[in-house]
Amino acid sequence: MIQLPVDFTENMCRLLGEEEYNALAEALQGESPVSVRVNPWKWGECKDSVAVNEPIPWASGAMYLSERQPFTFDPLFHAGCYYVQEASSMFVQHVLHHYVPCACRMLDLCAAPGGKSTLARTALPEGSLLVSNEIIRTRAQVLAENMVKWGHPDVVVTQSAPADFTPLTHFFDVILADVPCSGEGMFRKDAESVEEWSMANVDICWQRQRSIVSDVWDCLKPGGLFIYSTCTYNAWEDEENIRWMVQHFGAEPLQVPIEKEWGIRGDMTGKGNDLPVYRFLPSHVKGEGFFLAVMRKPIGDASEDERAFVAEPTTEIHENNPKRQKKGKDSKGKDAKGMTPSYDACRQWLSDAEEFVWSVTDDTVSAVPVQWSGVVDLLKKHLVVLHTGVSVASLKGKDWIPHHSLAMSLRLRQSAFPCAEVDYDTAIAYLRHEAVTLDMSVSRGYVLLTYQGIPLGFVKNIGNRANNLYPVEWRIRSGYLPEKIPVILHCVK
Repeated sequence: MIQLPVDFTENMCRLLGEEEYNALAEALQGESPVSVRVNPWKWGECKDSVAVNEPIPWASGAMYLSERQPFTFDPLFHAGCYYVQEASSMFVQHVLHHYVPCACRMLDLCAAPGGKSTLARTALPEGSLLVSNEIIRTRAQVLAENMVKWGHPDVVVTQSAPADFTPLTHFFDVILADVPCSGEGMFRKDAESVEEWSMANVDICWQRQRSIVSDVWDCLKPGGLFIYSTCTYNAWEDEENIRWMVQHFGAEPLQVPIEKEWGIRGDMTGKGNDLPVYRFLPSHVKGEGFFLAVMRKPIGDASEDERAFVAEPTTEIHENNPKRQKKGKDSKGKDAKGMTPSYDACRQWLSDAEEFVWSVTDDTVSAVPVQWSGVVDLLKKHLVVLHTGVSVASLKGKDWIPHHSLAMSLRLRQSAFPCAEVDYDTAIAYLRHEAVTLDMSVSRGYVLLTYQGIPLGFVKNIGNRANNLYPVEWRIRSGYLPEKIPVILHCVK
């Protein structure tokens, strides 16, 4: 049983009222629901399986599961076919679908581990660029892994502080700040969050949140969209910060259409002139605690170019980068000896290779979509960039080895490699970075392994065995093996 902190109980009783608080406290003693969201580019049409309970009403391709599955031991999870995400936070998709109908540049500022970024990349119109950022190194690496597995090339993953974005004035059309918070909404899911909670930490959080918003506000274009969210309940980190943004920046809070049966609550501070905010309470919603508000930056004296994106429902499409570079621009890299083997053969590994700018950095061949090449160069001047576009190949000796990022990419040209469909046991051995043995009929050389028709990664088949090219840092470390194969959905390609 969760022992809720006394100060938390007193604060929530004042905010919600005794009856509403008692309902919340009772809900926090129950089990957390389990929910997933599929990658539509990898799974196509998905039919319900016995594990599926019901769809999540505010997010497409998302559903509750009737029970938790051993996701770590599902090869399709590692292949980026779905993401395990808390249902309330998927409301971000509903917001993007309503307010972002045209191509844009978006920043997910506090993005690790990647739930909202994979969601945003799915929800954004094609032709959009998503920059996913995380300041903490270890978390940023997890973020990069999840974005690589999701497979979309129009993504940049960075590891930078919010203040590092300051020089990028009016650069983004949309900014999502799921700011670090006191974590009250995670009490049911994470026992440590209860132990770490204190009023002193709440005070630190709401002040830090304002500092984070201040650091990036100028990066947002006039008329752009600012999405602020937390996984906490108290008003200091929620409504009071929205009121501060309205007063300090002139931000305009925006309404988001919702259905009554969804159970989402609004401003509960009782201060009059209720703000259009969206509170997810486990006592009313099948999910964890979550708070979100959407604001528009004033247009003011913005130039016509800066008015190109206004966060309102519209059917107009604007050009992300009017000064597009010529297709096929190439940047040849050199190693320490001044010589780098030609990577021309690698071009056939990627679909529509002419739509990318190719380069070699640190013995890795990378391909960045042409329309974002100049943008990526600018980002690299100010930010630490961990991943962008597609990492196509890595140099080993004089050979270019296909990169795991390529196997996960939606732009992989699968026909460029011999493929070997593997069974469950072989897939798990591969994901544990163990040696695998393929059928004698499989060609030697670099082979793409697939599981249920989905690319899983590369091996180098040398006949009696296949050398495993799965990233060692991503391997399954647990020696446990479930009694039955995890089944989330039946997929129809």
